[in-house]
Amino acid sequence: MAIKSDKWIRRMAAEGMIEPFEPGQVRETDKGKIISYGTSSYGYDVRCADEFKIFHNINSAIVDPKHFDENSFVDVQSDVCIIPPNSFALARTVEYFRIPRSTLTICLGKSTYARCGIIVNVTPLEPEWEGHVTLEFSNTTPLPARIYANEGVAQMLFLESDEVCETSYKDRGGKYMGQSGVTLPRS
Repeated sequence: MAIKSDKWIRRMAAEGMIEPFEPGQVRETDKGKIISYGTSSYGYDVRCADEFKIFHNINSAIVDPKHFDENSFVDVQSDVCIIPPNSFALARTVEYFRIPRSTLTICLGKSTYARCGIIVNVTPLEPEWEGHVTLEFSNTTPLPARIYANEGVAQMLFLESDEVCETSYKDRGGKYMGQSGVTLPRS
């Protein structure tokens, strides 16, 4: 299994693996400097959309992945998301992914956020999974933390196997296949 380069990422994006796609690194827009996104040497830096679900506990709910209470979130649409201290928020990528059958993709947080105590959950995108990636941001600090929409938040690393898997995520009918918005846990 080998990590894939910028050349491979550009070639696969031309075949529809990432939409929308940025072939280089974007570090500045007409609004000024931003947290970078786009193709890097061995990965792709994704952006989060302006749709957020911010966790709150006004109902004293118990977090249960099998019986998740949607009332534990406040929906926010904004260019900025403020995550309360020691809490978390969900968002989704701007980019839509179609992962090739021979590829496993791993989502890692960007160091710019990690250095501020904001952690992006490490998540795999399995062979033949497709959709917008739901991202989880944990604010590990005792202060409110800010996430910027339409700027880089995480990096995708693409690992291609020397052998195609027998059963892909699509073959199994995975429960998160084709997700388009911020998707809550499904049992």
